[in-house]
Amino acid sequence: MDPFIARANIDHCLDLLKASDTPDSTKATVTKVLIEEERKLGHEREQLEFAESRAMACRERAERQRRLTDSFEPGSLQRRQAESLLISFEWLAKFIEGACVQMRRKADGGLL
Repeated sequence: MDPFIARANIDHCLDLLKASDTPDSTKATVTKVLIEEERKLGHEREQLEFAESRAMACRERAERQRRLTDSFEPGSLQRRQAESLLISFEWLAKFIEGACVQMRRKADGGLL
């Protein structure tokens, strides 16, 4: 669900709950809708936190590989193999970080 719509729904629910002329039966229904909309936004945040933890792990893996690569003699077979692996790790880290940026934009309502 679009986070903008979820936030608009939450604002509308809060307005209804604050209104003194809203019947109690309506308030009960509105409260259920409010809880569901908050849950939807919370789920997006959980997904973002998970993706960001994976991105951090990828950056750490690339950094370890960079240190390992630097430990090999320039021009050696081990160095070339390590450099090839480093390129893959760096690409993966950039790819996941890009996905995180998109998820952040979505979670923030497209405001970045």
